[in-house]
Amino acid sequence: MPGDSPSEDKPISIERASPIEELSGSLGQSDEDDKLMKSVLEGDKDKVDDGKLITESISQGLGSFTPDLMFEQLVQDYKNAERIMGQSIIRELTGYEPGYVERNINIPEFQRELKDRIGQRIKSLQENKYLDKYGRITRKGYKLCELIMYVEEIEKIVPKGFGERKEHKQTHYGDKKDYELFKNHRYRDVSVRQSIRRGIKRNHKSVEKDDLIAVTRESKGSISVIFAMDSSGSMKGQKISMSKRAGIALAFKAITDKNKSGLIVFDSEVKSVIPPTKDFPLILEELAKIRAGQETDISKAIDKAIEVFPGTRETKHLVIITDAMPTKGQKPKKATLQAVGRAREEGITVSMLGISLDEEGEKLGRQIVDIGNGRFYGVKDLDRIDALVLEEYELSKSMN
Repeated sequence: MPGDSPSEDKPISIERASPIEELSGSLGQSDEDDKLMKSVLEGDKDKVDDGKLITESISQGLGSFTPDLMFEQLVQDYKNAERIMGQSIIRELTGYEPGYVERNINIPEFQRELKDRIGQRIKSLQENKYLDKYGRITRKGYKLCELIMYVEEIEKIVPKGFGERKEHKQTHYGDKKDYELFKNHRYRDVSVRQSIRRGIKRNHKSVEKDDLIAVTRESKGSISVIFAMDSSGSMKGQKISMSKRAGIALAFKAITDKNKSGLIVFDSEVKSVIPPTKDFPLILEELAKIRAGQETDISKAIDKAIEVFPGTRETKHLVIITDAMPTKGQKPKKATLQAVGRAREEGITVSMLGISLDEEGEKLGRQIVDIGNGRFYGVKDLDRIDALVLEEYELSKSMN
């Protein structure tokens, strides 16, 4: 039922895996990109580790890698440094477990070793041209990040067989599937051959109306889906990282189904928009760049979705992922619900994934999906966000 919360343990319908070659666009834009892709696919440990470090730095909202500053932060206030950088970055930069670093951070000999390790690690990233001389991520660094995210997420979902699931309802525009007696059909759907055969079997000298056989067709459920991702400050770290993976999974699945997928990134403002498209690399590139920002204004994301959804007659579905109540504006809750109402007037359904929302946030989330004729998912396990998003995509196809 619309507005209900599907069980987080509910299995997703699986039929077959769709080949990656069906995706539009090209993941490699140059010989250098192709070599990078080959290295990642072959599991080059150094490149994979570099990619994970860069990916984590983006999710944590770090603007650049500055070895002296990073070292000083660790020495002066380890807990604060861990809050800023996150444990994964500390592990990748130093080569030690965060707990070990914390226990030994005041030992002079260890400090000298730590400073050297951090400096060498960042120097290596610069030599490989993932960072520029100022420690900022380069185009090549972002490309490596894209490839790491892509390969890890696709390896996770493809073995589960997320493939094409077809609707079994009648449509004028699907593939031929079966035949039935002609009743409330269009005359162009009459199968001449099957109708003649039926007339002959009934010993009729000519085809009569009762002999007519119509072709039924199989619908593939055309849909445009937009993934609206909250990138406010509270999403920093694993929340934003796992939400990106969910966006990759959704775009991959929709586009391999020959449907369209779009992206809206928002905090207090809409930061980036990709209207529904079949260009998977474009979505992947934009997801890789997302950093945590300011407050949350869900209404602006919904209004932007209304603007960019196509005007064609097809299922239009918006999936919002957030970890907080809307906070921007004088009456943010009212503005959000009014925006959902406008979306429904335009034929857009709205579902939401709420990450660890409090009671008030969950209440609003359920109001949003009630108005939006969608579903609400309360997310507790971040590792399951991609599975829930894919479940929601499959369910949204039944709205068509």
